[in-house]
Amino acid sequence: MRHPTLLPLLLGSVLVLSACNASRDAEVARAIDAMETEEGGIRDIMLTVAEPAEAVAYFKRKTDAEPDVIAHHRGLARSLVRAGRGTEAVLAWREVTQMPDAAHDDSVELADALIRVSDWKAAEATLDAIPPTHETYKRYRLEAMVADSNRQWERADSFYETAVGLTTTPAGTLNNWGFSKLTRGDSEAAERLFTEAITYDDKLFTAKNNLVLARAARRTYTLPSLRMSQEERAQLMHTAGLAAIKQGDVDIGRSLLEDAIATHPRYFEPAVRALEALDA
Repeated sequence: MRHPTLLPLLLGSVLVLSACNASRDAEVARAIDAMETEEGGIRDIMLTVAEPAEAVAYFKRKTDAEPDVIAHHRGLARSLVRAGRGTEAVLAWREVTQMPDAAHDDSVELADALIRVSDWKAAEATLDAIPPTHETYKRYRLEAMVADSNRQWERADSFYETAVGLTTTPAGTLNNWGFSKLTRGDSEAAERLFTEAITYDDKLFTAKNNLVLARAARRTYTLPSLRMSQEERAQLMHTAGLAAIKQGDVDIGRSLLEDAIATHPRYFEPAVRALEALDA
């Protein structure tokens, strides 16, 4: 006896099962995406706002558990840099560059870690091994610093200029470039670069301090017209005062130190010690 209703029922069951499987597959895919997104978020937190030591411990656990995941090794290397553990950071970045999924940016990070431990020769060799077609802001900034260390001034200027053109936040690089000019004795060019750096980041105190030094090199000890806090003003007066004394303008230096002490919102111990030493 034939059962004409059996085939539609079977087909219906197959369709239901297919729909269930598709639904389960979609749920699994969403769960995996959520896990990856969550892990990426944790990784970002560890690399930015977490305590450096905590980040190092986190990524160490991850690399031990999943040694083939290059993202964990990169996180560990960056965390070691943040923690100031330079020698370990160099070793970690070397390990990253030897992994199958390593990229040119990893070699750039290795060069950065080498510069942080003052291994300039190794940093230069690392950068030289990167193809010239890999043109990034950080690569050129490091190239400029290496050229500076070799006193290759024209080469350094060229790399600094290229690096500045490759970023929307060039304050730090302009400050480095200005300091390079200052060490060469070109205080006017240095002053221009420090001033430009401050226009990009008016909270960059290092550039403000360097600007005062560049002006003091020409015996201009008045503070530049800058946006600064009361404490910053006192610190810059202290810098200008010490520069004046070093150049033999002792009376001007003493006056600046006294003004720095009077201006600082709290007890300004470095300026007090400098003034006492001068009077002694």
